[in-house]
Amino acid sequence: MAQLPDVLLLDLDDTILDDTGGVAACWRATYETFAARTGVEAARLDSAVDVSRIWYWDDPERHRIGRADLRAASAHIVDLALQTFGLADAPLARAIADHYRDQRDQFICLFPGALEALGKLRERGIPLALLTNGSAAAQRWKVDRFDLAKYFDCIMIEGEQGFGKPDERVYQRALLALGASPADAWCVGDNIEWDVGAPQKLRIHGVWVNRNGSPVAERFASIAPDRIIKELADLLR
Repeated sequence: MAQLPDVLLLDLDDTILDDTGGVAACWRATYETFAARTGVEAARLDSAVDVSRIWYWDDPERHRIGRADLRAASAHIVDLALQTFGLADAPLARAIADHYRDQRDQFICLFPGALEALGKLRERGIPLALLTNGSAAAQRWKVDRFDLAKYFDCIMIEGEQGFGKPDERVYQRALLALGASPADAWCVGDNIEWDVGAPQKLRIHGVWVNRNGSPVAERFASIAPDRIIKELADLLR
């Protein structure tokens, strides 16, 4: 059997749940729905929103504020995009953002094999902690929707704690709750900064979930994962 640590700290979005797989399709459907109201060709609006979205989420502080209210963040992104076409219409931007978010919520799903992997980890007697950023309501909704709480000994949600990854208190509190030391823990997730680099500073092993073989962004080139996997089940192989 695979050698595993005493405890595992697991990420939620894009590790257990496919949270972003439907993004492109959801934006496309939204642009087509609102094409008549905006008067902007879908492809041009797509390009403008993409520029705004990259700018918005690239800043750590905006990211922290935005993930606490994703609908407000999306509305701001769309509003900036509409302004490039001379459309200063905040209610329209909010309507577009809400449509997109409604579509995206429907697309969220479990990765194939994720529940089976969690079940097998529990069978091995490994205590699990779930560490996830985002608002309390949004992340609890996901946990409840997919009945995930039963797999975890500790669930730490940014909106409930008042702080999130990569704040070192997140990992420290999880270890305290599980009664483990850093050397006995692995942190597993798709974000190389939050799930690998930050835990490694505390001497926790960082396991990067890289499903598509994506290259490491230049600004994170100094982070070297202790292990790279494509899915949770790889932990058991």
